[in-house]
Amino acid sequence: MISVKEHKRVSRHERIRKGVVGSSERPRLCLHRSLKNLQAQIIDDSSGKIILGKSTLAKDVRSKLKSGGNVNAATVLGAAVAAEAVKKGITKVSFDRGGYLYHGRIKAFAEAARKAGLEF
Repeated sequence: MISVKEHKRVSRHERIRKGVVGSSERPRLCLHRSLKNLQAQIIDDSSGKIILGKSTLAKDVRSKLKSGGNVNAATVLGAAVAAEAVKKGITKVSFDRGGYLYHGRIKAFAEAARKAGLEF
């Protein structure tokens, strides 16, 4: 059974997704937030492929963190995702905040990714 709060978030995400589409030139940077972790994926919607996926559970990110569910973790993950994306030749993305408010961990992730070289 899905909670009312989660149902409203999913509805917001579906509404946002009508306008945010990833292509091969500008893939979609999708974010998912849970209480203990954060997950980010760079997706090419035209071919239906995930180009890059990273989480706060990844070894290189986890070694820098005490907890995976706070603003500090979001900042570290944002920088790590952006560094790998730039290494793969991706500099422009469409940011899909997943129905979450642009606040707190989502904002920290976005600002760190921008600082590390992603444009959105």
